[in-house]
Amino acid sequence: MRPWHVAVLAALALAPAAAHAHTVDAVGGYRVEIGWLNSPVVAGEANGIVLLVSPLDRDADLIDQGFNEGITGLRKTLKMQLVLGEQSVTLPLTVVQEVPGKYYAAVNPSESGYYQANVLGDIRGTPVNLSMHPPKVGDAGVLVFPPPDPAGDGPDLASEVAGLSSEIQELRGIVEGMGTGAPDASYAGIAAGAAGLGVAAIALARSRR
Repeated sequence: MRPWHVAVLAALALAPAAAHAHTVDAVGGYRVEIGWLNSPVVAGEANGIVLLVSPLDRDADLIDQGFNEGITGLRKTLKMQLVLGEQSVTLPLTVVQEVPGKYYAAVNPSESGYYQANVLGDIRGTPVNLSMHPPKVGDAGVLVFPPPDPAGDGPDLASEVAGLSSEIQELRGIVEGMGTGAPDASYAGIAAGAAGLGVAAIALARSRR
């Protein structure tokens, strides 16, 4: 078992049977509930889909009745298919021994967006084909703190201008060494103009960060 799977199992054992932002559905005489193990769920971080299966109380509201008297023995008869766009993966279920009727499928969602979780198979002879939708996987960038400073990347403007000025002086020396005729003077003017545009471009790029 991988180390982060052990961490997932530990979290599942300590977590309450039901959690906010879970999705609930029913099939036959059974209540099926899914949700992310860790919330908020963030792209690029190890997580898992929690699956809770219990008897359905037809006299109570589907959501309000909660999870109790979980159904065991479903690890081999049910499977979890996770879908994002045109991509899909089938995930094996792991039993949470401390909570009968509670299972999970470990996954590391690599992209943000809305995933679809298909619960497939059967529950004690009842065919299951449910398409459920856990909460959106968020972009990891929104939780970065403190945020990176774009202006802090690379050399500062003063350093870039100083380096360019040095190159301008060197270029002028080369041109002047070629003579003082009109053609060479025009080359010098072109070089100076190009250098000026370079300085302006650097300043504009920095101002837009």
